[in-house]
Amino acid sequence: MRDTDRALVQAATAVSKLRCRSPHHTVASAARTADGRVFTGVNVEHVTGGACADLVVVGTAATQGVTALETIVTVADRGREVVAPCAGCRQVLRDLFPLLRVIVGPMDALRVVPLGELPAEAGSGSAG
Repeated sequence: MRDTDRALVQAATAVSKLRCRSPHHTVASAARTADGRVFTGVNVEHVTGGACADLVVVGTAATQGVTALETIVTVADRGREVVAPCAGCRQVLRDLFPLLRVIVGPMDALRVVPLGELPAEAGSGSAG
């Protein structure tokens, strides 16, 4: 992993620790553009449904005119674990950003993989 990838994990972890303090917000994502801008977001849980943190970040970036993301990471358990995007988010991310890189793995052995290498059906989910 590059230093910028480690910094992205730190950004998601910081948001998770600061903002994921209720059952409504349990997971945080951070995404980076090729020019180095970082966008963060948290999931939204509600009895009527919710939004995964990955997609909240996509929407946040879009509000700033971003049309391409380079790397994304999602953390859970107040920053203690990295989780892969859920199957639904993987599909959305593949459709919008086919070259996206995803940081996955245990905290002590994180790695960066192309989104296309993650199985479409697997994933612990990032909605919480």
